[in-house]
Amino acid sequence: MLFSAALSAQPYIINQDDKDRAASIVSQMTLDEKIEFISGKDDGFHTYGIERLGIPVVRMADGPQGVRNKTNSTYYPCGIGLAASFNRDAAKGVGDGIGFDATARGVRIMLCPGVNIYRSPLCGRNFEYYGEDPFLSSEIAVSYIEGIQDHRVIATVKHLVGNNQEYSRHRVGSVIDERSLNEIYFPAFRKAVERAKVAAVMTSYNAINGQHAAESSWLIKENLRKWGFDGIVMSDWKSTYTTLGVLTSGLDLEMPANFTTKPEMVKPLIENGVLPESCLDEMCCHILQTFIAFGLLDKPAKDESIPEDYEYSRQMAYNAAIEAPVLLTNNGLLPVRKGRIVVLGPNANTVAFGGGSGRMDPIPGRNITPYAGLKALGKKFDVQLIEGSDFSADEQKAISKADAVVVVVGFNSDTERENHDRTYALPEGQNELIAAAAGLNKNTVVVVNSGGEIDINPFKDDVAAIIMAWYGGQEGGKALADIISGKVSPSGKLPFTFWGTEEKNPAAQYYHSTSPSVLEVSPSRDPMPHSTYTEGLFVGYRGVERFGVQPMFPFGYGLSYSAFEYSGGSVVATEDGCEVVFTVKNVGKADASEAVQVYVAPVKPSVLRPAFELKGFDKKFIAKGKSAEFRISIPRSEFSYYDVASHSWKVDTGAYKILIGASSNDIKLSMGFTVR
Repeated sequence: MLFSAALSAQPYIINQDDKDRAASIVSQMTLDEKIEFISGKDDGFHTYGIERLGIPVVRMADGPQGVRNKTNSTYYPCGIGLAASFNRDAAKGVGDGIGFDATARGVRIMLCPGVNIYRSPLCGRNFEYYGEDPFLSSEIAVSYIEGIQDHRVIATVKHLVGNNQEYSRHRVGSVIDERSLNEIYFPAFRKAVERAKVAAVMTSYNAINGQHAAESSWLIKENLRKWGFDGIVMSDWKSTYTTLGVLTSGLDLEMPANFTTKPEMVKPLIENGVLPESCLDEMCCHILQTFIAFGLLDKPAKDESIPEDYEYSRQMAYNAAIEAPVLLTNNGLLPVRKGRIVVLGPNANTVAFGGGSGRMDPIPGRNITPYAGLKALGKKFDVQLIEGSDFSADEQKAISKADAVVVVVGFNSDTERENHDRTYALPEGQNELIAAAAGLNKNTVVVVNSGGEIDINPFKDDVAAIIMAWYGGQEGGKALADIISGKVSPSGKLPFTFWGTEEKNPAAQYYHSTSPSVLEVSPSRDPMPHSTYTEGLFVGYRGVERFGVQPMFPFGYGLSYSAFEYSGGSVVATEDGCEVVFTVKNVGKADASEAVQVYVAPVKPSVLRPAFELKGFDKKFIAKGKSAEFRISIPRSEFSYYDVASHSWKVDTGAYKILIGASSNDIKLSMGFTVR
């Protein structure tokens, strides 16, 4: 009932009545009130209110793993985990849960989701984002935003644009060509606006092609606003630099305070005719019309009927957590259905999470660690926790005689976080710990908490299985135990290409400290070092054929406890593209879900294009011995490319291949299709 009630909410939209009401209120505001209204106040997570005009103070909070900032909330799986689920319903469920959690706390603006493209595993905020593919990122983002905004809570898609590294993020500019911007880095933002009707957009720290994002009228007015966006454009925290730049770019709200929009900075520009007061009116109208559309001027911010510890939200966290883990390797040990299990490692008895604004401190009593999850499996299992890395003789009875040893390693909020890039290798001492455990027992399972690829070469061939568990949230330990024990088959798939070495990645030589354009700039000559995206369109799996480098594990890869057979593929033309129809049968021994992927490959493209690109996906649970039919629509627009000469999208007519696969490198069916 709760889920269906949430889904029945009206979609967000700003109508003309909202705009007229906002303009009427703004016409009654003094100049001082207008200046005050276009920046954050107090602790940096509230907007200014104007009591005499009925404008409330509006509270906002960080996401995207839950509601934070002076509150405790449900801790959901991280963004990369949602992408790995390849499941729109799981993403919608997390957004839905966050919507409930926010309204229970009087939070009406959520500063999420983050949709920046995964370009390198070193980026400290990859765990918040949705992987390397713009189509997958877009679809997950749309579902997540719809879940939040169904509750009349404003979602904020971020960070527009090119925030693909955390290294020196205030200084390093991203230099991205027009076509790559439109085909790779804009799509998730654009679909958030056009389909999900996202109510707020946050600009990024970095400069984009020489101009800071918050002060770029090209970015905000010539792109974002022309997509039909009429909500709030806010800056990332302390990412504004000049008063005139902020007031002319199209930005509406400077956060977290008025660094460049203090009255003494703004008034002279108005009084001396440098800027008309109408520029402030427009900023205030954008903010107010959004508040009005979401009912923030007409009803209490907090819904007292919703408990803060909400069972429905907990269930949404579990639903996403069970879909996310990716089984990278398995020599047949998993699942372990009974016996002795030894659990060890730095993340074995804690709930790991990434740091910064995506950080969620788990609440004692409401979070399940990997050890706790395994311990709760029941009488068929004897589960022992070993802490530390210097094993005693008795601990060595335990490890060598166990039916399985689960070593939980990876990063945490200190080592993978905002404003800091991370190492490719696991933190110091963890490879040695894995080696010690595997040396005592070949039935060693490595569970990795991270926001992306790590170096598994030191132990890949010495352990029985490797699970990418991401940051699974408060229910992650239960989900992990259910997968290890075989209660549920793993169904997550990689939302990025797992190259196997840092150097194989097409972006590696152009990424921050490895990039000559960053290293060789003299601050005295050019205070803004830049990172040039020389790989262009060929990010991730798009670069496999282009650069002739084979990854260790391809995009979309993930093992299951079952096996699937694809058959009966056909493509039917529709008024707006085509519909792909095929059948998947579970021919294995376990009930399991399968995430299918549909790629489009132009046969003779008129311009340089990737060999194929993801343009559809779906996921279904299929009982053993049963079959499921998949019907995936691909609109005509998904066959298009961005034409730089005309600054517009074009579709080449002619022949294409429709590729259906279990991963980008495991194509099961191939059909021809002609675009007319």
